[in-house]
Amino acid sequence: MIPQLTGPAKGRRCSETCLDLLAIQLVRYYQKQNLAPAAASIEAIGFRVGRQLVERYTQNRPRLGEHLDVIKFICKEFWADLFGKTVDNLRTNHRGTFVLKDNNFRWIVRLSANQQAPGMPAQTPVTELAKDFLVLPCAIVRGALCHLGVECSVSAESMTLPACDFTINLKMR
Repeated sequence: MIPQLTGPAKGRRCSETCLDLLAIQLVRYYQKQNLAPAAASIEAIGFRVGRQLVERYTQNRPRLGEHLDVIKFICKEFWADLFGKTVDNLRTNHRGTFVLKDNNFRWIVRLSANQQAPGMPAQTPVTELAKDFLVLPCAIVRGALCHLGVECSVSAESMTLPACDFTINLKMR
């Protein structure tokens, strides 16, 4: 017997699947283009999406003050809304570097399960594909942080799929 989904769960599941497929197609499309580097195009899209999402999430909230408060907001609320769970671990060196660890990052789970992304050439290594798929979430996080007044760079590394480390380096003024 197949369980019937009703209410918000039904729409949410459909939205998550659509988002997964959109991310796959976005990377695939820009990899096939020869006009501009794929990472730069995806970065621009993600940055704008991140700014718009965090604007919507924070419109009825008081302004976040310290950098640590902003990072905690990203780790708990923003991450949960965007990726379906909170960050598993947050580390900092107290000098402007934060590492967000997600042990089961949803956007690359399919890479680890299939060892090949749908629609991608078979000869492309999975670790290289993971780098391409991590450009969009890095840009979304950077756009969100920028909108919250935190200038930074965001990079991601995935040595063992589907675990992923996002490194945020604040730009000190």
